[in-house]
Amino acid sequence: MPHYVMLSRLTPEGLKTLSDNPDRLQEVNQEVEGLGATVVNQYALLGQYDFITVLEAPDVGTVARLSASLGRRGTAHYETLAAVPVEEFISSLKG
Repeated sequence: MPHYVMLSRLTPEGLKTLSDNPDRLQEVNQEVEGLGATVVNQYALLGQYDFITVLEAPDVGTVARLSASLGRRGTAHYETLAAVPVEEFISSLKG
């Protein structure tokens, strides 16, 4: 199944929500699963982004709906990237 990397930056509202309810992060991950994707790994980051989430999803349309649904909430900004396994990338270069 295709993998995607989602980079997240919390808005001030998102920071307040997470501070008031740290379990909200796990609740959102469950909502992600309800939208058709699976959270494979997730890390809190120190730097430009607050979180990196590795997702599995059946197709880019699922990820687009997921990104739009999460983005409408106004609690974070998202950047989502398709992740290609290195072996597959190398194979594509060979022809």
